[in-house]
Amino acid sequence: MINDQPPPRPPADTPAAVADPIRVANAATTHLPYGQIAIATLIVLGILGSALVMIELTRFFMLVFAAVVIGSIFDTIASVLCRHLKLGRGIALTLSVISLIAIIAAAFTLFGSQLAGQIDTIQDSIPGAVTNVENFLDRFGWGDKARELTSVSSNDISQILSQAGGYALAAGSSLADLVLVLVGAIFLASDPATYRRGLLLLLPKPAVKTADLALDDISHGLRGWMLGQSVSSLVIVAFTWAGLELLGVPAAAGLGLLAGLLDVIPMIGPIIAGLPAVLLAFTVSPITALWTLLLYLIIQQLQGNFLQPMIQKQAVNVPPAVLLFAVIAAGLLFGTMGVLLAAPLTVVVFVLIQRVYVQTLLGKDIDVAGRK
Repeated sequence: MINDQPPPRPPADTPAAVADPIRVANAATTHLPYGQIAIATLIVLGILGSALVMIELTRFFMLVFAAVVIGSIFDTIASVLCRHLKLGRGIALTLSVISLIAIIAAAFTLFGSQLAGQIDTIQDSIPGAVTNVENFLDRFGWGDKARELTSVSSNDISQILSQAGGYALAAGSSLADLVLVLVGAIFLASDPATYRRGLLLLLPKPAVKTADLALDDISHGLRGWMLGQSVSSLVIVAFTWAGLELLGVPAAAGLGLLAGLLDVIPMIGPIIAGLPAVLLAFTVSPITALWTLLLYLIIQQLQGNFLQPMIQKQAVNVPPAVLLFAVIAAGLLFGTMGVLLAAPLTVVVFVLIQRVYVQTLLGKDIDVAGRK
């Protein structure tokens, strides 16, 4: 008898079943999760879009951070006034704002008025001083190199002067940013608990406790940094003012206050503050300019080897090399504002890494700003 039934199909794991890849691929294609692919695509596009928005809003975030730092300064001063003078919160905050603005305005008013009065003297004195330096270098065969450098510098100055309009617009924009930062800082300092509570409400429940501790660490670290920085700035003002007065450099008071303000920039601040001082010292004599340069080098060493470690002890113990590279990185990423805010930004990043990464994720003990 002939069997009309078809031969049995081989099991699924036999070579015969694997031998037809086209049929297997077509079967798999009909079951692709198109919805999941669409959702994944939207997530990737959302991440990329958010990253682009964050990059575009970098300046905005730095302005917000500047407002937070200045608001912390206002809040610290107001708390001290409330505690020692028994003043109301509103009056103490008003006095803290007026005092800080008055200090900044006094520094630039003293320096600016003295500098404006010395412009003609500087213009008359510097060419003669340069000629004397070139004649001195001619004795050693280096005069030609000095003249080439002078020529290049003159061309650079001409280009800077030709772009004065652009610098004026930039200065106007910076002034507007400063006003916005000050207003934002006043609002933040007037009721910091409200903004803190709102930030914590935006976080998921498992992250609230860690974020709350991190905010405490940031507040403690910034307060310690402000305390140490205030003492450092006062010492820099006293040393610079006294040294320039002894050397007979014009605008000694304004230059001293300017050096104290620029002391907030670690390592680099005294160097930047020394440039106008050396320029004004040329109005007296080249020798005075040389002694002024030496004075600022000594102050820079004082700031880097004594005052900066004192600030770190009050805030967080950031190694000097890390702090220097942080200034450079902040300048490359955020420009001038990044350089000015490099120190408090480093404090915030440092305590966040310790609290969030080292303690919460790695489970290790930490010591943030002198606290366990």
